[in-house]
Amino acid sequence: MQNSIRKNTPSAEDNSKLLDTIGWKILDELQHNGRIPFTELGKRVGLSTPAVMERVHRLEEAGIILGYGAELDRAKVGYPVLAFIRVNVVGDSFPRIMKVSRDLPQVLECHRVTGTDSFIMKVALSSVDELERLIDNYLTPFVATTTSLVMSTSVNTRVLVRPQGGGEKLERLKSHGVRARGRRSGTKLGGH
Repeated sequence: MQNSIRKNTPSAEDNSKLLDTIGWKILDELQHNGRIPFTELGKRVGLSTPAVMERVHRLEEAGIILGYGAELDRAKVGYPVLAFIRVNVVGDSFPRIMKVSRDLPQVLECHRVTGTDSFIMKVALSSVDELERLIDNYLTPFVATTTSLVMSTSVNTRVLVRPQGGGEKLERLKSHGVRARGRRSGTKLGGH
């Protein structure tokens, strides 16, 4: 569970000031390593240690940085089974399902969604038997469920990057060596 940070509700204008180029560099670095020392973070983003400390504090206060946490290997700590449970709620079971999702430690995430399902829960468990007990004891008496066991994961955790427009996005892809329409990275798109 992430360490939660106290936050204010700043205006969109305040957020846009915080989310300038330096702000996004700070966020990128912290998403990759939340334990980076402020001295090193300052060097990487081009700020002094006190200036980067102030920027991080302002990002926390604005609620842009919500917390810091450690990523664990589920299997090594006794939770090798990962599953997604789609929940279709009919009638007045919404409050009960929301309470169950908050109260059960096996529920890592619960999202209210559109479409034929009402919620999608991501759960980590010690065994398939535990998954069956969770569904039988807490969900199916009240709702219909569809469960999918995760066999493997191709993208586990991804960092958020600064939203970019068309040309800027292409430049970012080129800087990472991605080819655009058969041209090698670094080749001018205008031709010559």
